[in-house]
Amino acid sequence: MSLFEHEARQFKFDVLREVSKRAFNGKINEDTCDEIAALLIPGKKADYRCCIYKEKEIIRQRTRMALGKSPTPVENDNKAQIVRVIEAACDGCSINKIQVTDNCRKCMAKACVASCKFDAIHIGNERAYIDYDKCKECGACKNACPFNAIVETPRPCKLSCPVDAITIGENKLAYIDEEKCINCGACQAKCPFGAIEDISWMVNVIEELNKGTKMYAIFAPAIQGQFDNATLPQIIEGIRQLGFADAYEAAIGADAVAWYEKEDAKKHKKEGQKITTSCCPAFVNMAKIHFPTVYESNVSHMVSPMIATARYLKKMDPDCKLVFIGPCVAKKQEVQGSEVDYCITFEELGAMFVSKHIALEAVEAKEGIAASAHGRNFSIGGGVAKAVATALQENQDEPVTSEYADGGFECKKALLMLKVGRFNADVLEGMACPGGCVCGPATIENPIKAKARMTKENAAIKDKTIASTLEVFDFSDIDLHR
Repeated sequence: MSLFEHEARQFKFDVLREVSKRAFNGKINEDTCDEIAALLIPGKKADYRCCIYKEKEIIRQRTRMALGKSPTPVENDNKAQIVRVIEAACDGCSINKIQVTDNCRKCMAKACVASCKFDAIHIGNERAYIDYDKCKECGACKNACPFNAIVETPRPCKLSCPVDAITIGENKLAYIDEEKCINCGACQAKCPFGAIEDISWMVNVIEELNKGTKMYAIFAPAIQGQFDNATLPQIIEGIRQLGFADAYEAAIGADAVAWYEKEDAKKHKKEGQKITTSCCPAFVNMAKIHFPTVYESNVSHMVSPMIATARYLKKMDPDCKLVFIGPCVAKKQEVQGSEVDYCITFEELGAMFVSKHIALEAVEAKEGIAASAHGRNFSIGGGVAKAVATALQENQDEPVTSEYADGGFECKKALLMLKVGRFNADVLEGMACPGGCVCGPATIENPIKAKARMTKENAAIKDKTIASTLEVFDFSDIDLHR
């Protein structure tokens, strides 16, 4: 039975699984792309595309990305650009944006013809038709038609991008403007053909494990509930069985960030300034690239929970290597140049478990020292601001007001309000993924199921304080500022 209802995501997972198998067995070579394409597309009849050759080429390009390469060879590859277009898959979406439907009555008013400044629409024998060599896709004819017979069908990837980083070229393929892109993965999540994906570092991680490198995993709190009914201790033990020296919750760093970010919030409020949280890297990217004055004045100087946990572990064991595991593709950009060496997603971790035949629900595991539920709830929209509010309450400080921006478009609106001085709350929490990290582009489980499992498992620690986490994990002499 497929792990995913989305067939393109299932193919992606199958590719990751096969690449993982070969990497663990030391069998990655120049023929890997062809071998996996032949394995996954074994017949001579096309099931999804125009021909078998197209289907195999898509698998080859997917395999290149699973190997940490661009889908097709490029010069001067920008490693910071994580989200890429698989061109062989993208052309399945080559539709015309403006189309005349059967609702056209071939009316006498000809409002559509009169509205077109490019002489691109004409009346045919049965209905109006568009000359796409002349059409500029302005939508004037659509707005003029009294029957609503002309429709505008935007590409899902372009429609989903909150920063207008995607354009459609003359060849009908999507193009990502790397100067605008915040690597949020919204286009990746919305593409119905799986034609936009993230570059993988899974092979690098496996090669380090094969060498016996001492590596710690730092996992995002959204990992709870992602692997059927496996508990968090079982997932941790499963990560150890892959070869990691140990695995730590990024929620530990989240508790530390919430505790010290409350001081930033108090300082900003005293000075009459607003502050934004720094948990979501895509949100921070949006501020830095598209609202630079807000980034400099209002974005919290605290590092993310991932970096906070990494700095703690580097202090504890300076020679170790660190791998972050999460639902977010923007984290793969954030780790570059940081204390974290690699980043893999839940999809990639799942492929590693399957390739090593690790059944998490059958793993014997012991309970360890947990972070607070407040730190774990960083993964749910609104959870960061609530944790800061809880830290203020625990410290008997004056409360602050907060507002949550749910998803990239709401983040953009909120940052614009900050820029023009019309944001009213003290704290802005922005999450590029609607619903928070538990709804990220590289999650495995339905978010409703995952949240229910998280709530059930975290019930045992609902009364645990943020301060109690810091009594066990001492961050007092660790710099948590970016």
